[in-house]
Amino acid sequence: MEKQNLDEPNPNEQYPIAGNNSVQFIKPSITKPNILAGNYSYYDSKDGETFEDQVLYHYEILGDKLIIGKFCSIGPGTIFIMNGANHRMDGSTFPFNLFGNGWEKHTPSLKDLPFKGDTEIGNDIWIGQDVTIMPGVKVGDGAIIAAKSVVVKNIDPYTIVGGNPARVIKKRFSEEIVLELQELRWWDLKIETINANIEWILNGDVETLKRNLKVDY
Repeated sequence: MEKQNLDEPNPNEQYPIAGNNSVQFIKPSITKPNILAGNYSYYDSKDGETFEDQVLYHYEILGDKLIIGKFCSIGPGTIFIMNGANHRMDGSTFPFNLFGNGWEKHTPSLKDLPFKGDTEIGNDIWIGQDVTIMPGVKVGDGAIIAAKSVVVKNIDPYTIVGGNPARVIKKRFSEEIVLELQELRWWDLKIETINANIEWILNGDVETLKRNLKVDY
C-alpha cells in the first residue's frame, strides 16, 4: 500500500472529496485489465456513473488499451470509443453477424476490422464536458480539449483544441517552455516534492520550478 501523507488526498480512495460522489479518482475505480490510469486523475460524473461506464466497445479479445496519465481532469459525459466499435469497411458496413439466424457465419475476423491501437491520454490534461475521443488517439501532456469536441487525431503536448472534428486553437506556451515542462515531468516527482512546489506548478513559473527541482534529478 502506498504510504499516505496527510497533506494530500489519498490516490487510492475512489471518492476523495467528503460528501461528493460525483468526483472520483479513476485508478481505484478500475476493474478491467485493459484500462490503466495514473494517480490523481479524476472523472466528474453526471449521474453517478463510473469512469468505466464511459469507455465504450472495449473488448479484451481485441487487446487495445486505454491509458490515462497522472493528474488529468476529465469532465462529465466524456466518452472514449474503443476499437470494438469499428465495422468492416471493405464492402457493406452492416454487422450482419450480430443478429444470428444464420448470419453469424459471416462474423468478420479481427484482420477484417479497422484497428487503431491503444488510446493514450498523457499527464496534466484537461478534457471538457461531453468530449468524444475516438479509437487510437494519442493526447500529449498538458493538452486542453474544449467541451463537446470530437477528437479524431493526435494532439500535441500543451495544445488547446476544440470543435468537431477537434482542431488546434492555440499552443499554451512557447516551444521552449513546452520542452522544459516535458523535461521536468513534475507529475512523476514524489508527492512531497509536488506539495512543496504546487504554487509554481499552478502558475507555470518554470524557472522557479527548475531551480527548486535540481536536487530531484
